[in-house]
Amino acid sequence: MKTLAMNNPRSGKEDFNVPVFSQQEVADIAKTLRKNHSYWWQIGIQGRIKVMLRFADELANRKDALVAALVNDTGRLSESVLEVDVTVSTIQRWCKQAPPLLDTGASRLAEIPFIELQQRYLPYTLVGAISPWNFPLLLSLVDIIPALLAGSAVLLKPSEVTSRFVEPLQKVINLVPELQSVFAVVTGAGDVGQAVLNEVDSLCFTGSVPTGRKVGEACAKRFIPAFLELGGKDAAIVCANADLDIAAKALCWGSMVNAGQSCMSLERTYVHKDVAQAFLTKLVDCVKQLKHNYPDLKAGQVGPIISASQVGIVKAQLSDAKAKGAKVLCGGEVVELGGGQYCQPTVLTNVSPDMKIMNEETFAAILVVNVVDSDEEAIKRANDSEFGLSAAVFSKDVDYAMGIAEKLEVGGISINDASLTGLIHEAEKQSFKYSGLGGSRMGAESIRRFIRKKAIIRNTGVPSPWWF
Repeated sequence: MKTLAMNNPRSGKEDFNVPVFSQQEVADIAKTLRKNHSYWWQIGIQGRIKVMLRFADELANRKDALVAALVNDTGRLSESVLEVDVTVSTIQRWCKQAPPLLDTGASRLAEIPFIELQQRYLPYTLVGAISPWNFPLLLSLVDIIPALLAGSAVLLKPSEVTSRFVEPLQKVINLVPELQSVFAVVTGAGDVGQAVLNEVDSLCFTGSVPTGRKVGEACAKRFIPAFLELGGKDAAIVCANADLDIAAKALCWGSMVNAGQSCMSLERTYVHKDVAQAFLTKLVDCVKQLKHNYPDLKAGQVGPIISASQVGIVKAQLSDAKAKGAKVLCGGEVVELGGGQYCQPTVLTNVSPDMKIMNEETFAAILVVNVVDSDEEAIKRANDSEFGLSAAVFSKDVDYAMGIAEKLEVGGISINDASLTGLIHEAEKQSFKYSGLGGSRMGAESIRRFIRKKAIIRNTGVPSPWWF
């Protein structure tokens, strides 16, 4: 089998080869998954729950191996541990929530009294998932878990940038034979993703806007639903009456966690001029305390740039901002440490709308701070983006903050905190504008993306008055 070399983000060296599946191999795997689907559907929701809980247990039992692979994939430790823990808890949560969410209820009479209605559903037979490199395990399984519980078979293609975790994941899957028959993972680059798209009945894609556009168009041609989670340029608004200590600490975390490599990362802050200097002082103090996790993986909070292709993009954004007059309050450089590329934790101000770093998604530990004359200006500028993923508002007056939140054109808004949509999954949210397409990935609606509803309408024995 062909293989694809993978770069280690900590060393900058290609030290791992991942198998590349051919189009025919993907087609053969999809055919087998379809064949096995009927068994998976027929064992019912309680049968699927038993299998999925065993899967969760086996993931937990092999946590060390999964974390070790994720560390090599991403170059960071604490987020890798969190990925495994959250994945396990996500399975357990869905196993509790799925039965009532999929319950079709009892039959009922229609408005026409001799007509009885019954609701039923069928899952999509084969659901595909194409996942990104920034949270390799978690974002590979976030859609697959509810799809499996809904009764679908699933075919996963993770990012070719971070596929080391597939080996220990596959070992876990193999320990649960019932799951192994309906859950397959294939690896490779974009052509393998295209092969997956060609074989499935529904597709979940997480990635960039340009690639997401192509995926959406391809799914439309095949007449299958596409659920797209794409980029973000999330904004935060710090009002004049905000608790500046809370705002500074929250935004330090929300912009720098996972080295800023998250679609939910807060990248733009709009702070009221009356508190701007005090806020900036507190923010920079927080950010300056962050260290790279080199040479000790356990010592620092900020890991390397995971994807080698992002290094040039981040450098270009920083260079463009500096050339156009941005002021660097801390950080401001991409540095090489032990062969890996690390973005210094960076705060920029004196920025302008024509800068790349104000418009393009930035996958790095960088926060841009804009000083505004009013909260209305902050709202207007926060909405002036092609993205609409999420945002944050800071104000001691919760009602006032809620009023601002109502005006923001995004799917999820954190009040007096940052990036809560990445941690709180009960609430439904959609991605606005070019940040995505399709139903909510979170909340009750998430699992219903994978079913097609059926209506069974029965005449209870009365001749219909509309017959000829």
